[in-house]
Amino acid sequence: MRNALLVALREYTDNVRTKGFWIGILILPVMLMIMMSVPEYLEKRATPTRYYVIADFSGELEPVIERQLERSRRKRLLVALQEYAAANVRPEHRAEADPRDVPAAAADPTALLERFAEDRPELMEGLAEPDATAAVLRQMEPLLREDAPEFEAPRERFRRVELPPGVSIERGLSELEQQLRPYLAGGNEVEADGERHPLFAALIVPQDVASLVERPAEALPDLGPSGGIRYWSTNLADTELRDEMSRAVNEEIRRREYLARGVDASTVREIERTSLPVVSLNPKKAEGREAVSFADVIMQWTPVGFVYLMWISIFSVAQMLLNNTIEEKSNRIIEVLLSSVTSGELMAGKLLGIAGIGLTMLLSWIAAFVAVLTWKAGPEAEWASQLLTVITTSGLLPTFILYFVLGYLLYAGIFLSIGSICNTLKEAQNFMGTVMLIMIVPLITMMFIPKDPHGTLATVLSWIPLYTPFVMMNRAAADPPLFDLVGTLVLMLVSTAAVLWMSGKIFRIGILRTGQPPKLLELVRWLRSD
Repeated sequence: MRNALLVALREYTDNVRTKGFWIGILILPVMLMIMMSVPEYLEKRATPTRYYVIADFSGELEPVIERQLERSRRKRLLVALQEYAAANVRPEHRAEADPRDVPAAAADPTALLERFAEDRPELMEGLAEPDATAAVLRQMEPLLREDAPEFEAPRERFRRVELPPGVSIERGLSELEQQLRPYLAGGNEVEADGERHPLFAALIVPQDVASLVERPAEALPDLGPSGGIRYWSTNLADTELRDEMSRAVNEEIRRREYLARGVDASTVREIERTSLPVVSLNPKKAEGREAVSFADVIMQWTPVGFVYLMWISIFSVAQMLLNNTIEEKSNRIIEVLLSSVTSGELMAGKLLGIAGIGLTMLLSWIAAFVAVLTWKAGPEAEWASQLLTVITTSGLLPTFILYFVLGYLLYAGIFLSIGSICNTLKEAQNFMGTVMLIMIVPLITMMFIPKDPHGTLATVLSWIPLYTPFVMMNRAAADPPLFDLVGTLVLMLVSTAAVLWMSGKIFRIGILRTGQPPKLLELVRWLRSD
């Protein structure tokens, strides 16, 4: 055992000294910080203002579109004010609440803001006044920290410009579009505030727009492939402006339909905002706390993240074990080692050493993940705060460590066997194709299993030892039956022991063998040998 520990220490220290190890340690926290910070930065800072033109030949829809875009601008301003207040309010003014009691509906702030804007139109209108924002900030000031930074209003996402010189609506729709093509394609630029800017989009409303309306009770008009209101833009990925314009136009069309049929449009909107809440309840929770919280929803899906992390960890360290074994065999270092230790001690040392590397990386990743969530947690990042609470209080971490160790030992035995019978990485790749096909199953099923954790697929995969660690981890938040928990664990332990025993047989013979990798029948003879 002493020799095995010495080999394990050698494997561990040799790998810890490599640059790849430290890059692997640091890459996850760096990626987490980038994934959490960069999209927010790009959304607020890097996205340029989009310049657009409107040519309304009907003379009816232009003000409707402008009102909708202004309303969207006010909502963004309101969101920015809410985020500013949440990030800078003094601790004594911050409501203390158990994050596990936050309703699941709070997970969709956009929907809540939409409802708020509908119910409080006077506030949204008030934000349009020039001094409204300053007045709100003055009222907020007594509640803010002394070192609170100045409020920075969000950048305008869309800004209308006039038609370029020489482009006139009086020349007709077709000629207008031909004149705008060079601007939309990037050949020419439009002017705004004395500067030149690329034209992002053009909205063309035909003269006969009323005849283009589609009504369920009537035959659809033959519009052709480019009929209807015409939205011109080369950017097919950013559809926000198009969606806002479409929403404004269709709401106006419906309002006119209400009036034409003698229906009060405001009454219809009021009725449409009337709703009966549906509360999700969990019968497994304590009496009086049955309401499903946002944390409950997060916990249901957290095992998916653990499954992905486990897959990456097991594959990385097992691949490391494979590479080290082949490298030492091809360089004949393995012969020197076997002159001092037995093949069993060498194999056990390699398994323990690489397991130590895997656990070090894994615990470092988890610690970095918790640290990043702690840094990001707070009122301005409620989801991060509640995810941190779930990770630290749910008991999923011990389950994850258990299944990681068992999964590592199982796959490490397979990879170690492959490494011992191959002389080069190229030879090993022929075997790795089959192993990868086996290992890909947990990835392609990990999003489905939480939706049906006790279904046939989840249950069957749980009893296949190669998939047990991943699938049972994925089912952990759904309280799988005790029979599945105990039975699959016992089967996993037996299977791992059997794989390690067979791996030891193959390793003992294959590690000193040269030439072509053995055939299947030869491997069977190795397993039957004493």
